[in-house]
Amino acid sequence: MEYNVIFQPSGRRGKVAAGKTLLVASRELGVDIEAPCGEAKVCGKCKVKIEEGFFEKFGIESKMSNLSPITEEEISVFSKKELEDSYRLACNTEINGDILVFVPEESRGAQQVVLETGKERLFNINPAIKKYYIEMVKATLEDHRGDIERIKEALAEKYGLTGIEVDYRVLLDLSPRVREGDWKVTVTLSHDREIVMVEPGFVENTYGIAVDIGTTTVAAYLCDLRKGTLISKKSMMNPQVRYGEDVLARITYSMMNEDGLEKMHQSIVEGLNTLTEKMCEEAKITPGAITEMVLVFNTAMHHIALNIDPKFIGRSPFTPAIKQSMNIKARDLGVRLAPGANIHILPIEAGFVGPDNVSVLIAEEPYKQDEMMLIIDIGTNGEIDLGNKNKLLSTSCATGPALEGAQIKFGMRAAPGAIERVRIDPETLEVKYQVIGKEEWLGEGDNSGVKGLCGSGIVDVIAEMFKADIIEPSGRFNKKLTHPRIRKGETGKPEFVVAWAPETSIGKDVTIVIDDVRAVQLAKSALYVGAKYLMQKLGIEKVDSVTLAGAFGSYIDKESAMVIGMFPDCDLEKVVAVGNAAGDGARLALLDKDKRIEADKVAKEVEFVETATEPDFQNRFAQAMAFPHAKDSFPSIQHILDDIQKRREKKQMEVS
Repeated sequence: MEYNVIFQPSGRRGKVAAGKTLLVASRELGVDIEAPCGEAKVCGKCKVKIEEGFFEKFGIESKMSNLSPITEEEISVFSKKELEDSYRLACNTEINGDILVFVPEESRGAQQVVLETGKERLFNINPAIKKYYIEMVKATLEDHRGDIERIKEALAEKYGLTGIEVDYRVLLDLSPRVREGDWKVTVTLSHDREIVMVEPGFVENTYGIAVDIGTTTVAAYLCDLRKGTLISKKSMMNPQVRYGEDVLARITYSMMNEDGLEKMHQSIVEGLNTLTEKMCEEAKITPGAITEMVLVFNTAMHHIALNIDPKFIGRSPFTPAIKQSMNIKARDLGVRLAPGANIHILPIEAGFVGPDNVSVLIAEEPYKQDEMMLIIDIGTNGEIDLGNKNKLLSTSCATGPALEGAQIKFGMRAAPGAIERVRIDPETLEVKYQVIGKEEWLGEGDNSGVKGLCGSGIVDVIAEMFKADIIEPSGRFNKKLTHPRIRKGETGKPEFVVAWAPETSIGKDVTIVIDDVRAVQLAKSALYVGAKYLMQKLGIEKVDSVTLAGAFGSYIDKESAMVIGMFPDCDLEKVVAVGNAAGDGARLALLDKDKRIEADKVAKEVEFVETATEPDFQNRFAQAMAFPHAKDSFPSIQHILDDIQKRREKKQMEVS
């Protein structure tokens, strides 16, 4: 008997025979789990977390009873909390039913590549958090002022700051800190209105963190608020992926499971704490030195991170609980920073277009430009902006996680061992590729250590397969081609071999199957249709520039992206990748409080367009499924399309 086994956050899934261990299942499904002790059950490196509950998207009920009983070896390895949280050793746990397994970051064989910052941006250093050094007269029997009153009066006298409030938690250890500094202290103020920290003596450095919480990836940036510099950056897969790969799946999970929202909320809070600790460790400071954090995310991630019921943003008219920007004490969310630290949340636009898109806008500033800019933030939940200083439109589209490596048979995150660039010889169909961590181009006969394909590699290989006539404009495999790399897979469906087993580190051929092609078609069609609707709304036929945002966008080959029809035609020289613009915008809002005012303004002025309800949406979507499009022209790459057509005609003549 076989059971459904799903590994998160990689999204790898498949049928596995009863009695096999989770470690064996992981290898069969291409999931990289550490096991340095050779399955001796002593190192604890292969620990995984079992997620329990009904997962509607997968149609399974995952529970601990679907596994072999926990053993003494496991009890000796795990802490009490890990046992309570349903951790198991993958090497020691046999499968007896459907199961969903979350592989924690420390158990994964390859770590994710840190997100790029994209491009240099000019900004003013004007943070909401500032430090002020003061010297006070010591308390005496004749002077009955309290410590906080002395601080307030010193701030007014030296800096002209009045009307100051104090965070309650600051008072708890205020007196010993004042005396430790011999009545000389550094006071940290938020917006020059609230005391959020008091430190003995003179302290110069001020720290804050900006975080972009994506559906699939979380990117965090530790900054020096005084200098405006980036100290450390870290990224991780969103731990909520175990509950669903897209926003609708997570909203459904919160509705179908009584404790679903709380589980997802706690998972992202712990993720924030983990990233904070790692960055602070690298910077040799403590989380208690962090006095502000800025968060951006889409609307669903916004609600779940803040523990707000997301049910109604998943139903028409998709109304959020709150749209305006917010300030929340970090301690109220369980984020471990300074006791008085503040978390600033940028505003929501509308629907699923959340603070992350507002963040992209304040980074790219299309509302200050003359040219017509098309901005595409590529992620599991794609967001598109179009406009200039005269008018600005936005929309969102469900692209799914395929472009980030999920839902692809051999897809993976951007980590060492992932193919990131692909070239296919159109005559011989031989493949050359570049792997993250290695500079040279590799191919057949090379021991390249390939594990799979990341997003940029997936776009490349689909574009190259189309250019080599391996797949037709419809996305179907060309049945007239015969080649060892083109074959039927285990399920009888056609597939193309990108890397042979001897070239890989997983001991099996890395392939692109027809379902992978379909997943990319669905994603690119969603982006293309969204962009074209906005163009129609503004009454334009062509855009002046295309900006690709998101970490994936910083690696993508723009020619490959246009060849598959990810966005409307544009001069390739005017197509630019800017990296994680949402993360950049969050950093700008952290370092310059005026950017928050700008964010509030643009969130109200941008016009949201709901495209999925348009009467011709399905027809447009179907046309955009073709490579690059069933009807639209692409003058900028017409020479490439002409070459493809000539090659196809030549091969047809040879066959006939």
